[in-house]
Amino acid sequence: MGGVEQAAGETFEATLVRWSGAGGWVFAPVPAEHAPATAGPFGRVPVTASVDGRTWATSVWRDRRAGWLLPVPARIRAGRDDGDVVTVAIEVDPTRR
Repeated sequence: MGGVEQAAGETFEATLVRWSGAGGWVFAPVPAEHAPATAGPFGRVPVTASVDGRTWATSVWRDRRAGWLLPVPARIRAGRDDGDVVTVAIEVDPTRR
C-alpha cells in the first residue's frame, strides 16, 4: 500500500456530493494528488480525516467512476450538505491496515 502524496496537515477544498440511493451518503471527492497511491481490500484505505477542522478515523473509498471518495457523516458536516465547499485533509493510517 502506498501513502498519501501529501504532507500531514496539507489541505484541499472539496465540494460535497450526496450519493443517490438508499441512505444518501455524502462524500467529499479526493483529488488524485491527495489520494492514496493504491486501494486496499474492497477499494478502501483507512485514514485520519479532517473536514473544516473536525477530525475522525475513517476510510477513503475508490469508486470506478467517481474516483476517491471520503464519506463525511452528518456529525462532521455540521449542517453542510450537497454542493457546499469544505476544507479537507487526509492522512493514511498505517495502524489500521
